[in-house]
Amino acid sequence: MSTIRKDLEAREHEWLAAQAAKSDASRGRLRPEPEDPIRPAFQRDRDRIVHCKAFRRLKHKTQVFFSPAGDHYRTRLTHTLEVSQIARTVTKVLRLHEELTEAIALGHDLGHTPFGHAGERVLRQLIPGGFNHYEQSLRIVDRLENDGRGLNLTWEVRDGIAKHSKGKRGAPVGATDANRSTALEGQVARVADIIAYVNHDIDDALRAGLLAESDLPTGPIDLLGRTTSERIGRLVTDVVEQTLAAGLDQVRMGDGVLEALLGLRAFLFDTVYENSDATSEFHKASGILGGLWEKVHAKPEAFLDQQIVDDEGVDVAARDFLAGMTDRYAVGLYEQLFIPKPWVELG
Repeated sequence: MSTIRKDLEAREHEWLAAQAAKSDASRGRLRPEPEDPIRPAFQRDRDRIVHCKAFRRLKHKTQVFFSPAGDHYRTRLTHTLEVSQIARTVTKVLRLHEELTEAIALGHDLGHTPFGHAGERVLRQLIPGGFNHYEQSLRIVDRLENDGRGLNLTWEVRDGIAKHSKGKRGAPVGATDANRSTALEGQVARVADIIAYVNHDIDDALRAGLLAESDLPTGPIDLLGRTTSERIGRLVTDVVEQTLAAGLDQVRMGDGVLEALLGLRAFLFDTVYENSDATSEFHKASGILGGLWEKVHAKPEAFLDQQIVDDEGVDVAARDFLAGMTDRYAVGLYEQLFIPKPWVELG
């Protein structure tokens, strides 16, 4: 008996490129479950991510500027939405699977710490074995969401989330097989991530007065454009043209455009991400996370998931607890635990 879902799956084979992922050809989920009568697998994954608690918490997690006073600075949530928009634009033109790309883009930063990359650096130092936000993103969808049952996402979405990160020096394209998403859709999400954050972080730094237009490096700006819109358009066009020209064997960029993009990223690390004015508040954030780490270890029964403590130990449970915090929750809990309250005289 035909269902709406099967009809939609059949349309994918008719419309999408041969190299695109197909819902009915997914490698499956960690745990088998009945298919939805209406939604194909990747659409269902996208919906699960949008409705999960970790996704909602992204609105109160720092992108670059800690607790910005202005209304227009990016948060981790708005960054995620911009990545999704860019990724879907590329995917549509290449005739890849838009909902798979969108699911990966929406889920790629679920495991980010409070206080942005500075928070990740602190947890990497605190936690035995280190910390990587992409590994925590995967843990959230596999284990922590849905009262410990996880979201049970498809292999393709999980693979894309696990392999989206590039670090300070990694390239958005041309990664080794071990570090490159098997699905082209995951590769699109990876390149959309850097296109988004390089451009919106320049925009936010200009708004904050950390940069002036004249500070931007001449070579990359001359090639890519002077405005955010121009640069994103140039980068997206290059990805599409280079990938199509190579027959969709993998997601590609031209050498000159890639060099310009990486040049802008290096410039941002030097002038914004590691700038003393921009990061001064993060030194305080480091103290907050360090203090909370010690406190929850001293009294795990008051703060941590006892099942995780029993199954995986206090360090893992503390990692999950701290990494899942929003900036304001971390600050509020620190104040509650460490800042004396004024004595109020009664009568």
